[in-house]
Amino acid sequence: MSGLLCRKRRKDAAGAGDKGEKATVTDLQDEGRNAINAALSPSAIDIHPEDTLLEENEERTMIDPNSKEEPKFKELIKVLIDWINEVLVEERIIVKNLEEDFYDGQVLQKLLEKLANRKLNVAEVTQSEIAQKQKLQTILDDIQEFLRPQGWAVRWNVDSIHGKNLVAILHLLVALAMHFRAPIRLPEHVCVQVVVVKKREGLLQTTHVTEELTTTTELMMGKFERDAFDTLFDHAPDKLSVVKKSLITFVNKHLNKLNLEVTELETQFADGVYLVLIMGLLENYFVPLHNFFLTPESFDQKVHNVTFAFELMQDGGLKKPKARPEDIVNLDLKSTMRVLYNLFTKYKNIE
Repeated sequence: MSGLLCRKRRKDAAGAGDKGEKATVTDLQDEGRNAINAALSPSAIDIHPEDTLLEENEERTMIDPNSKEEPKFKELIKVLIDWINEVLVEERIIVKNLEEDFYDGQVLQKLLEKLANRKLNVAEVTQSEIAQKQKLQTILDDIQEFLRPQGWAVRWNVDSIHGKNLVAILHLLVALAMHFRAPIRLPEHVCVQVVVVKKREGLLQTTHVTEELTTTTELMMGKFERDAFDTLFDHAPDKLSVVKKSLITFVNKHLNKLNLEVTELETQFADGVYLVLIMGLLENYFVPLHNFFLTPESFDQKVHNVTFAFELMQDGGLKKPKARPEDIVNLDLKSTMRVLYNLFTKYKNIE
């Protein structure tokens, strides 16, 4: 059903078999088709007649089909689905359609349990609409507990998720991916055109709204990791250069033992090789070459190296880095400096 984001269930109507009632339904169907087609002409949205049945002041949203064909929009959905399936691989759950697979709370429950590493106190299987919404409410309340401290704007609710509102579902999944530091790179500045249809005084009125699904990775991640480096980058570029020099001096002090030297932090650590080697030097052990790619050629091989280096850091007693391996590989200077500064803090006095 092209273009539909949110479908609210029709109210059960007494006397559905009455001829007068059928005539009213037909009138509403015609009214809905005409109003929506007129508002969107010449590129009309394909609307099923039953989707135009609205109560007075009831509102329904639909996505412009042209937005659905935008490469960034398609990429966002693909990246999220691939990530979800990777997280849920042990559950033998395969997500193919976000609207159909998330509306009843079943997949969302499993996803949150895996991400948060704890069991949710909800029913495993729910059949009725009431039970599904109750389950959804409990899950969304739990999610809000995670997101509230970071001030993430909640742009979804039980009705929108259960109503298969794709925009609401995407807002929710993007927030979860950012909060739980998903090892993915979301496309930036993804926007969609949404058509809002509302019934007032018996007539359907339409408005068009641009919905922003993602901004920049920096801005989205900034909700969760504002720290001294954000301040340095935003307000103290002179002090930032001093910190960079200190970190370069620190890493070269150890990499020089292997006749290696660093001059550019963001580029020379991007393939993960120097991160792996410096961990071996700092912890005084040899890292077997078969554990990482000494001359990585692909993005995935570089991500493997950085991920492996992060594991070595955690084995050495450091907390899990805030940065994602993908950020390091993508030459994000702030992320690279955060990782190196953590090493500097612990190992600055080691010769």
